[in-house]
Amino acid sequence: MRQKLILAYSGGLDTTVAIKWLQENYDVEVIAVLIDLGQPDNLNDAYERALKTGASKAYIIDAKDEFINDYIYPSLKANAKYEKRYTLATAIARPLIAKILVDFAKKENASMIAHGCTAKGNDQVRFDVGIRSLNPDIKIIAPMRVWKLSREEEIEYAQKNNIKINVTKKSIYSIDENLWGRSIECGNLEDPWSEPLEEIYKWSKISKNEKDNEYIEIDFESGVPVSLNGQKLKPLDLILEINKIAGSYGIGRIDMVENRLIGIKSREIYEAPAAEILIESHRQLESLVLDRELLHFKYLIEDKISEMIYYGLWFTPLMKCLKKFVEESQEYVSGTVKIKLEYKSFNVVGRKSPYSIYDYNLATYDKNDMFDPKFSESFIKIWGYPYEILAKKGRLNG
Repeated sequence: MRQKLILAYSGGLDTTVAIKWLQENYDVEVIAVLIDLGQPDNLNDAYERALKTGASKAYIIDAKDEFINDYIYPSLKANAKYEKRYTLATAIARPLIAKILVDFAKKENASMIAHGCTAKGNDQVRFDVGIRSLNPDIKIIAPMRVWKLSREEEIEYAQKNNIKINVTKKSIYSIDENLWGRSIECGNLEDPWSEPLEEIYKWSKISKNEKDNEYIEIDFESGVPVSLNGQKLKPLDLILEINKIAGSYGIGRIDMVENRLIGIKSREIYEAPAAEILIESHRQLESLVLDRELLHFKYLIEDKISEMIYYGLWFTPLMKCLKKFVEESQEYVSGTVKIKLEYKSFNVVGRKSPYSIYDYNLATYDKNDMFDPKFSESFIKIWGYPYEILAKKGRLNG
């Protein structure tokens, strides 16, 4: 009796040809698991393709709500951006996928899990570490780490074996997307000097004129967006609607050279209209309701969480503790943020909250100013004492 293997199946080139390769090289029964995280692909087509290619079973799992509540929202509350720019859409999806794969391995009594990650990408780390953290006894197989083929060679292999794929040599981009963001790689994008062609963009395809603009308002409750322009929406609908509205202005494009965990730099293109707007709106609301010491310390936590998400360290004791810190910080992060959308840009132009600690009477310079200036000189004197004393002792600095 052949051993069972759970394959993280996307329906794309790598995982489709992997079905045949795994059967040829490991003599296993391949069970394909397709996880719906909001990617627009027709998963029913992918389901049929997996079975036609040789998978003994295939499953489609709708994990969108779990993705939002347990992965997107914790990262949003942490304002998570790797290297200050990447909104981590692919990275935060990987631990959820790993969890589902491990669950299916248990359900199907499978001893192996396979994924389609390459040997120099970040996702291999996220999958492997996530799976081993949840079940260290499962064997992990990554065909693309063993079977080093170019995308052109993979296409030729598929054609030779009559495997139906949805990629051509002319359309050579590698795409990954879920409801939080879309990433585009390969082709001329591998040259960091080469400007991306407009054709690569899908979520941020511009339909507005350069002079167009509009305002939107987002309501938050305890760090979570709950309504758009005064209308309560389900989390999925809210994210999709912001993607649609903001994307029409060309908002959410990210072009960066990032430092991969594996030790090399890569040029990455992302589209994340809703993620960009929600993270910045959330950050601006926090600036209104959190005190300085909490806010500034949270900046440090945010950078660490962003790195850990990128590095595949979701299921770790430190991440568990950091998420609890962030969750505790969100108690009063409720209110409304107003955003102005313009051609290829946006700005937060207003914020309000019943928990605001902004005091107009202390901040204003008009006649209603309640700030007492006589305290300032004494405060500054005490604040600067250490450096004044150093100077008196002849230890001048700077």
